[in-house]
Amino acid sequence: MWWRCRGVLLFGLCLLALQCPAWGKDAVEQQGDVLKIALPAIALGATLFYEEDYDGSIQWFQAFVTSEATVYALKKVVDKERPNGNCCSAFPSGHASMAFMGAAFIQRRYGWGYGVPAYLAAAYVGYTRIESDKHDTLDVAAGALIGILSSYYFVEPYQGIQITPYAAGGSYGLMLSGRW
Repeated sequence: MWWRCRGVLLFGLCLLALQCPAWGKDAVEQQGDVLKIALPAIALGATLFYEEDYDGSIQWFQAFVTSEATVYALKKVVDKERPNGNCCSAFPSGHASMAFMGAAFIQRRYGWGYGVPAYLAAAYVGYTRIESDKHDTLDVAAGALIGILSSYYFVEPYQGIQITPYAAGGSYGLMLSGRW
């Protein structure tokens, strides 16, 4: 089991190393660029090195493709100018979508113990996009929502008990589910 955890860590670190050349960007923006790749990469790495089957990998690809295709289509249709005055493609934030897709995948598949740090890292990615003047809050929130919804639609818990918040028909609560 220890070699699988080490494999996931190594996979994530290799992807981080590939993303860290000097881009001429400030440190906050560069950190967001790295984390937007690292979160989904760690999620995919966990399915490849930790799980005994490849159901998680298939679910990851479904969530990733859905999220990215939705973002791409909306960017083409909406054609919103960025806050820094650069041309178009501001709505929604692709960085936020990718980071939150990875975080939501981790949370849905492996639980809140892993999900909370992943969501904090994804929220930081959103912050970096606003701080670097690439997006406003609406762009980031829309990207985050797309990423989360794509994972919630396709991803099932790996094992054990999963607690999920829900809101439907005017009622709110927590749903408890598990595999036995």
